[in-house]
Amino acid sequence: MGKLQKKPAYNVAVAGATGAVGDTFLKILEERNFPIAELKLLASARSAGKKLRFRGKEYVVEEMTHDSFGGVDIALFSAGGSRSLEFAPSAVKAGAVVIDNSSAFRMEKDVPLVVPEVNPEDAFTHKGIIANPNCTTIIMLVPLKPLHDYAGIKRVIVSSYQSTSGAGAMAMEELKSQTKAWVKGEPINVEHFAHQILFNVIPHVDSFTDNWYTKEEMKMYNETRKMLHSDTISVSATCVRVPVLTAHSESVFIETERKISREKAMELLSSAPGVKLADDPGNKTYPMPIDAAGQDLCLVGRIREDISCDNGLSFWVSGDQLRKGAATNAVQIAELLIK
Repeated sequence: MGKLQKKPAYNVAVAGATGAVGDTFLKILEERNFPIAELKLLASARSAGKKLRFRGKEYVVEEMTHDSFGGVDIALFSAGGSRSLEFAPSAVKAGAVVIDNSSAFRMEKDVPLVVPEVNPEDAFTHKGIIANPNCTTIIMLVPLKPLHDYAGIKRVIVSSYQSTSGAGAMAMEELKSQTKAWVKGEPINVEHFAHQILFNVIPHVDSFTDNWYTKEEMKMYNETRKMLHSDTISVSATCVRVPVLTAHSESVFIETERKISREKAMELLSSAPGVKLADDPGNKTYPMPIDAAGQDLCLVGRIREDISCDNGLSFWVSGDQLRKGAATNAVQIAELLIK
C-alpha cells in the first residue's frame, strides 16, 4: 500500500487515548505540528465521555467499536495487544493505516516493524498495519544501526534499566505512593509489581518463557534480528525494572566483524539521526534517565573498546520510552508515510 494519498491534512484516530502512551501521542502530534484535519479519540467504554484537550480544543473520548474508523486515514493504536487484534483489522478494512504500539503484530511476516532511523524503507511494504517495536529495542537500535552499518554486528549483550512508566501510569503511581508511605512511616503496599519497587531493582519484566528468558527479553532478540534483516546476529538481554519514573537506560555490549575504536564510534554516533552524545566522563557527563526524560533523542555515552574481546565495544544509552520508545516513533512512521 506504501505511501498515503497526498492531502493537506489527514484524519487521525488515537486508540487508547486516555492511557500514558495515548496522552503522549497527543503531545507529540501537537509538538510536531502533524497535519490533522479531524481528530478522533477512542478508548474503552469506561473511559468514554472523558474530555481531553488538543491544540486548544476540547475533544470527547468515544468508545472504540468496529465502526469507529470511517474516514480515518491514520489510526495510532496504544490500547493493548488484545484490543489491537480485535479492532485493527476493522480500521484497515475502513481504509486506515494502523500504526500499532502493542506486540500483537510485531513478528507477523507481512507486518513491517519500523524505527525510522533504522529501517524506514520497510514502512512502505505495509498491507495496512505497521508495528511499533518494543521500547527497549527502539532505544538500543537507534545507536546500534550506524555501528552495524560500519562494522557488522555479530553479537549483542544488553542489560536494561527500565523505568516504572514502561509498565503504565498505575505503575508510576505505585512508585510515588510507596515513596510517600516510606516518608510517613506507613506500610508499603505492593500491587502492580511482583515486589516493592522503592529502593529496589526487579530483574523481571513481562512473564518468563520456557528458555528462562522473559518475553521482554525475547522481544529484544526477535525484533533486533527482524529490523536489521539478519538471522545471524545473537542477542542476549536481561531486563530489569528500576525505581525511576520515566526513561529507560541500557548497558550494551556488541561484538563486530571489524573493530570499532572509541574514536570511530564517537564519530559515527555524533552524526547518527536520533542520537545525542553525552560522553565526557571527566566532567561527569554521561546519559541519565533524568536528562533523557521529555526528549526524543537517545543519549549515548560511556563509549569504550571492550577489554573482554578483540572486536568488542560497550556503551550506555538512555531514552524516553514513552516518547521515542513509543509515541514519537509511531508519529515519525506516520510522517514517513505522508512525505
